[in-house]
Formats: sequence, structure tokens, C-alpha cells
Amino acid sequence: MKKKVVLAYSGGLDTSCCVRWLQDKGFEVVCFSANLGSEFSPEELKKKAKQSGISKIYVMDLQKEFANDYIIPALKTNAVYESKYVLSTALGRPLIAKYLVDIAHKEKAEYVAHGCTGKGNDQVRIDTTIKILDSKLKIIAPLRVWELTSRESEIAYAKEKGIPVSSTKEKIYSIDQNIWGISIEGGMMEDLKNAPDEAAYVLTRSMEKTPSKAEYVDIEFNKGVPVKLNGNKMGMIEMIEKLNKAGGKHCIGRSDLVEDRTVGIKSREVYEAPAAWIMIRAHQELESVALDKDTLSFKDIVALKYSQLTYQGLWFSRLRKSLAAFVELTQERVTGSIKLKLFKGNISVASRIAKYPLYKMELATYGEKDQFDRQDAKGFIEIFSLAYREK
Repeated sequence: MKKKVVLAYSGGLDTSCCVRWLQDKGFEVVCFSANLGSEFSPEELKKKAKQSGISKIYVMDLQKEFANDYIIPALKTNAVYESKYVLSTALGRPLIAKYLVDIAHKEKAEYVAHGCTGKGNDQVRIDTTIKILDSKLKIIAPLRVWELTSRESEIAYAKEKGIPVSSTKEKIYSIDQNIWGISIEGGMMEDLKNAPDEAAYVLTRSMEKTPSKAEYVDIEFNKGVPVKLNGNKMGMIEMIEKLNKAGGKHCIGRSDLVEDRTVGIKSREVYEAPAAWIMIRAHQELESVALDKDTLSFKDIVALKYSQLTYQGLWFSRLRKSLAAFVELTQERVTGSIKLKLFKGNISVASRIAKYPLYKMELATYGEKDQFDRQDAKGFIEIFSLAYREK
């Protein structure tokens, strides 16, 4: 009886070669493909799988689950890795790995496999998630062990084995896309002396092509969750799509980051995430009105650790889930609307309206309606400075 393996399958060159390689090793291969918001054709994937000799493939649209269970918790946290990466790809990997485990259980398979490279972050994220959720499953990562050491050798292997691949041309950039953002790497951008290539961007216009007139967006939140855009109630996916279009038109959401990979090397990554940056900025502005200073400052510390854990593939760790529980509690009074101005790559605040504001105009004003008792300040300063006096 053949051993069964569930393969995370994209239909690209790597995973197409993985199918045949695993079959040649004596495995019965079951494929799993997840739609998280990239260019995705279920019909094309099923056709390719059939041509590759796959008897069964699971093709699943997980965008709603991704938005509700991964993106929204990260947004509530204001999760950004190393100040520039909103964790788009990193948030998607634990969801994919979770379904690999679920389908392996359903298929009674002892093995799961993926097409991640041997020096990237995704192998860590997927492998770690699998080990957390079911340590008994055996993981196969062909790109870490097979004899195919380059794209050219994979193309030659595909030709030799009659594997259907859509293109045999060298890809200039490696691009990973989901609804929360796009990751771009490789090509001329590997040389740090080079500026990012405009041809690599998908969602955003160049600054030179942005409108000369600003655009305003109004986002309403209920307990930290975006619920309305410009007064219209809509779901998270639709709102992301509309904000990607609005932000992309004004060159908002680009990041160029030399980041620290989990495996220990530094890597240059370019990201696009207009909607994510707009939503995070709006959420932060609402929190600045609704949360007290100690909660805000501690939440920044939580966001830093939360982002690191997510980046490293530790989404299902006890610590990440514990931090998420803290964040959830902080969102009880984060309700209101923030109006933002989008113009020439910049996001600025036009209006803040909070249902539970800690900002009190009668205390903050310097006008005639000022109710702050200045006589209290002297005693406060005496106590506050006491611990810092040397004489």
C-alpha cells in the first residue's frame, strides 16, 4: 500500500515538480490549494493536478477565515514587523498549515509536504505550525533535499517528466500576494544599491503618477473591528479591496525593508499593502483617543512581541494566543470613526470621533472654557519629581 502525503499545491513550477518527485518516491499525493486573495483559478489548478496524475485535490477559498481570524486580530494589535512589514504572507502561512493538518487527518495521511525553499521564512512557519498542531505528522520539504538546485534544473526536470508548467522563463521577482498585502523580492533588488523597480509593483502607482487632488476615507470601528467605509457598512474583504484601490492610486502602502529572517540572514523585501497601512493608521488614531496612556504604552510592547511571534510562525503558540487575549480586552472601548486624507504617499488625520473618548476638551483647551485647576500642578510636580532628586 502506498504511503499518502498531503501537499500544499500552488500549481507553479516548484510544487508541480514536487508532485512528480513525491510520486517517484512511492507516495500517493493528495493536493491542497488555498485561495487567500491571489490570482487564483480553481479550474486551472484542478486541470493541472489531473495532468500531473493527481487523483484528489482540495481547492478551498479561505479569504473570509483569513480576514476574520488572522487579519482582524493582527489589526487590533497594530502588528507590524520591524516597523515596515504588516505580516501579510506571515499571517497566511499558519492558516495554510492548519488545513494541511486537517486534510491529513481526513485523508488518514502520515505525511504532509510543501514547496518552500530551504532558506526562507515560510518553511519555518509551516513546519512549526504543523509540529504545534500535530507533532506526529511527518514533514517532507523536497526543495531542502532534492537534487534540483536551480530553476533551470527544475524546468529541465519538468520537461523530462512531462510535467505541465505554464512558463519556462526565468521570473525576475518572487511575488507572494494575499488580500492583506504583497511581498516582492529578488532580481535587481537583491543589490542594496538599487532602488525598487517600479515594474515590480502591483497595487500602487508611482508617486509621479498620483493625482494632484487628495482623497478622503472615513473608517468606522466597533470594538476595534472596521465595520463601515465612508458611511457604508461592509465586510472586511470588500473594505480591503476598496482601500487597496484608493490607497494604491495615491502611492500609499509601499515598504522597502532589509529585514531579519528567522533563519538568521538579512533579506531585502519590498512590500505593498495600501489597505493595511490605512486601516492600521486609523485604528491607532482611534486608540489614541480611547485608551489610557499605560494601556497604550504597554500595548506597543505587546505589538512588538506579537509581530515577532507571527513572523516566526508561532501563531498557535500559547504566548501569541495569550497576547491576543490581552489585546481583545483593550478593544472594548475602541469604537468610533477616523477620517483620513490620502495624498502623495502620505496619510494624515482629518477627523477623530470616538464613542468613549478620554480626551476632554474642557481640560485640554487653553480658551475661556478651561476647567483644569492649575493650582493642582505644583503639588503633582513635587510628588512626581521626588524620586529623581539627588539633593
